[in-house]
Amino acid sequence: MNDDVRNIVLGVVAAGISAALGWIARTYLWRRKLRRKQAFFGLPDNSESLLVVNRGAAGPEFAVMRYDVFALLELAALIKDCNAHAQILPHDTARQGFGERTEFCVGGPASNRRMAAHLSSLLPGVRVNVDAEPSPDRGSFLVGSERYRVESGKEEYALLARLTAERSQHTRPVFLFCGQTSITNQATTRYLARHHERLARKYGNNSFVLLLKVINSQAYGPDVVEMVADVTRAAQTPLPAAATAAPRNSHRAS
Repeated sequence: MNDDVRNIVLGVVAAGISAALGWIARTYLWRRKLRRKQAFFGLPDNSESLLVVNRGAAGPEFAVMRYDVFALLELAALIKDCNAHAQILPHDTARQGFGERTEFCVGGPASNRRMAAHLSSLLPGVRVNVDAEPSPDRGSFLVGSERYRVESGKEEYALLARLTAERSQHTRPVFLFCGQTSITNQATTRYLARHHERLARKYGNNSFVLLLKVINSQAYGPDVVEMVADVTRAAQTPLPAAATAAPRNSHRAS
């Protein structure tokens, strides 16, 4: 074997080793990223999850608002990326505990009984005005001592929460997407889809509650969302009796 042939062979071998090492490194990084995502969502390979949705106010028995359907599609893509499976349940048929399977609950308490139960038991510092009669506070959020009113199409709020049951033997989380309007439900799921890596780095597998604001949805749809505050502590602290009647501050679009 002359020098030229030897150099060619060595070059081919070196290229093959480099390609193999590169493939191994990329595969390792991809798997590590996937495992972190699965841990954050509580969705190991081939696991089952629940998508709990509210029924529409009119239409067939199992009718879902258009933007809530879009929210389900956002979540379905996340679940598929984790190599997991989803079961869709109407809010009034999901009569079971939580923690055994990851749950994604979409919709406000006025149209989603499951959401109302979660807010009552897991977030005692949150009140959502569900009065049917028109008033300035209709649909507003009370979080601790702060009230957040809705101005439809201009400034609307939503809660994004990842919660686990501390005293349960099951550790799968429940994710809440509680918006003041249907489009804010989709905006909240889209926010999670876009920022779950950052949230996982910040919170790990711990519980959190974020207050989001959807800006000018009548023009921008669910795309322009900003985080107002991390309200985990306020949301998990029971409200004093007087706070519901007389919140200290109110927030309204100007």
